[in-house]
Amino acid sequence: MRKVLISISTGYILIFIVLPLFSLLIGGFSKGAGTWLEGVLHPDTLRALFLSLSLVAASLPVNALFGLAAAWVLCNFTFPGKRVLRAALDLPLTISPVVAGLMLILAYGKNSPIGGFFNDLGFAIIFSWPGLFLATLFVTFPYVAKEIIPLLEKQGHSEEEAALLLGAGSWTVFFRISLPKIKWGLFYGLILSAARAAGEYGAASVVSGLLRGKTVTLPIQVQIYFSEYQTVRSYGAATFFFIFALISLTVKRIVQNRKESQ
Repeated sequence: MRKVLISISTGYILIFIVLPLFSLLIGGFSKGAGTWLEGVLHPDTLRALFLSLSLVAASLPVNALFGLAAAWVLCNFTFPGKRVLRAALDLPLTISPVVAGLMLILAYGKNSPIGGFFNDLGFAIIFSWPGLFLATLFVTFPYVAKEIIPLLEKQGHSEEEAALLLGAGSWTVFFRISLPKIKWGLFYGLILSAARAAGEYGAASVVSGLLRGKTVTLPIQVQIYFSEYQTVRSYGAATFFFIFALISLTVKRIVQNRKESQ
């Protein structure tokens, strides 16, 4: 039984992860390292890369703030709508990213009240960086909270209650007691958020308008190269995801070990 399960697991990894990954690397160097490097360093690739990195960098602080606030509220307070808020955390994980992008267009496009107001001020939300930022937040906001909530529930509130009884302020309790206990869960959630943000395609492709050099993120740029039959260039651009995956997996493993040791 054990050998069968190991064989199934190993075969799954080989077929669906290892083989496609090596196919990407082989395809990227199929016409020589020079062609591959041209795809990596192409101006469109670098612009798309910097745009994706800017979205990741901007979304992480917001995700950290929301994740901490949501987890703290859900684990420490009882209020009307608590179940609704907790259920809403799963919404981005269950809804199609393409549908999410359409929802953002309907809510913040120039024909909507909010989008029309900002459009009259000369500030477009959709088909610009803010629209991509909203799409990135939508698909990533559950990860931090869903990592922190189990830690808070597991560790309980006895230390916080004791500190409050001794006269410590709520902010002091949070920064001196609560945050150190959940910091590795916070880091783990941010790693997952960063990986999800960097690879987001569905919602971003809908709200971007595909304006080259302005709203095309790296996943969209890879798809554009591929659809224009610039396959080797698309493989070269996709190499950044391979590098990012290695970095993410390494950091994720370190943080996971620290988190499990708490």
